[in-house]
Amino acid sequence: MTSDQPAARLATRLAFLVAGFGVACWAPLVPFAQHRIGANDGVLGMLLLCIGLGSVISMLFTGAISARYGSKPVIATGGIGLAVVLPLLTVVSTPLTLAIALLAFGAFLGSLDVAMNIHAIEVERMEARHLMSGFHALFSVGGFIGSTLMTFLLSMHIGTLASTVLCAVLMFAAITTARARLLDTAQKNDAPLFVMPRGVVLLLAALTAITFLVEGALLDWSALLITGKGLVAAARGGVGYMLFSIAMTVGRLSGDAITARLGDRTVMFWGGVLATVGFVILLTTPVSAVAMSGFLLVGLGASNVVPVLFRKAGAQRAMPSALAVAAITITGYAGNLVGPAGVGFVANRVGLPGAFWGLAALLCLVPCCARMVTTSRS
Repeated sequence: MTSDQPAARLATRLAFLVAGFGVACWAPLVPFAQHRIGANDGVLGMLLLCIGLGSVISMLFTGAISARYGSKPVIATGGIGLAVVLPLLTVVSTPLTLAIALLAFGAFLGSLDVAMNIHAIEVERMEARHLMSGFHALFSVGGFIGSTLMTFLLSMHIGTLASTVLCAVLMFAAITTARARLLDTAQKNDAPLFVMPRGVVLLLAALTAITFLVEGALLDWSALLITGKGLVAAARGGVGYMLFSIAMTVGRLSGDAITARLGDRTVMFWGGVLATVGFVILLTTPVSAVAMSGFLLVGLGASNVVPVLFRKAGAQRAMPSALAVAAITITGYAGNLVGPAGVGFVANRVGLPGAFWGLAALLCLVPCCARMVTTSRS
């Protein structure tokens, strides 16, 4: 092991931690922002879409920039940008200025998301061992820390600006620490700035979109599903997603060791099977405790699918790895953003349980495609 390996590993972990921490710090601030600008729920919903829009726009360029100039400057810029914009979200006072700030926040988040995954692939390649699941787990850990810290500060009646400045300082310190330890992943100056996604990358992108769609649907619709079926009282509607999140984090923290032992194909196949079985249990059993175990199975099963997909995006030869990572990240975000709305549309036609059966059917594609994804490089 060279001296660069532990440093690069730490830097990557800090980047994932900052990304999860930053976006989670915003969530408790939403009610304050709505009150400050006097927006109704409809206007607020449109404003919140600006984060996703900014993320997708920046992702279109981040892969190309990272391919030519390396992920190091992009990670540093994205992390510092998040830290700078976060306090601004507490002082803008009109819908227009909040929209601009959220677009910028999303753009920095999107660029950081793509670049840190590109860097994670390079660190895995350098160390020749599985690390991707652990990196993605740090995003979840950062989210937990960020939401918990921000909620604590606000509950102590510390102002929103002061709270976000404190969190921004922590983010800035983490990214500054990471910056000096990041690898130089720049390619030759003639590296292409755009390559149309093709070959196995299209399949990787589709499976990533499905996995993120499932996660977004569980976030937005699981409470309505389980309360509508009478499995839990309305006040406990969030317990399903909580169990899913816990299982997802635990699965990723242990995922690298499991994947190293079993291999990508086995983990992807049985992960997809486990997640699908979780949906079946959730949708068919009338016993609350058993139905809730379905969320655990979905979380555990899906936890390491995305890390495998990112790893394969870095290993394929159909197109430059940086652009492939950007492509599957964009489709993942698209699935997360558009998917819940699609679930609502389907649920309006066939009912919410019917829409969730559709999600289970989509998840079946994960084990069905496991062999193709883990063998094809073109």
